[in-house]
Amino acid sequence: MASISMTVNGRAVVGTVEGRELLSGFLRDHLSLTGTHVGCDTGQCGACVVHVDGVAVKSCNMLAAEADGCSVATIEGQAAPDGTLNALQQAFQDHHGLQCGFCTPGMVMSAAVLLKENPTPSEAEVRAHLEGNLCRCT
Repeated sequence: MASISMTVNGRAVVGTVEGRELLSGFLRDHLSLTGTHVGCDTGQCGACVVHVDGVAVKSCNMLAAEADGCSVATIEGQAAPDGTLNALQQAFQDHHGLQCGFCTPGMVMSAAVLLKENPTPSEAEVRAHLEGNLCRCT
């Protein structure tokens, strides 16, 4: 067992994890942040994307211990404290950028990193950037 600490959505957290525990499991099972979805558990679908120190990471491919000392952002941290959606989340809602919603948190988290790097991407750049996020219901 290892003791870890990190900042998650601006809040300091600590926990004890087994060496093999994935970041996705730590977020979901220890912190009850269930917006980080696990679709494939192999890093292929992108439903589990979170930001670790500002970088989009598939949390089912990262050990929780690897995030020790890091700043982690999840889909729950994207909205305002009162629940108001941020601009990207609102755009997904306004333009029907979802079906069942399972892949949506990962899509939003991946798109947020793209928009931070390039605020006005072309359609081709958006498609290329979201290549690692799969929607399985459509």
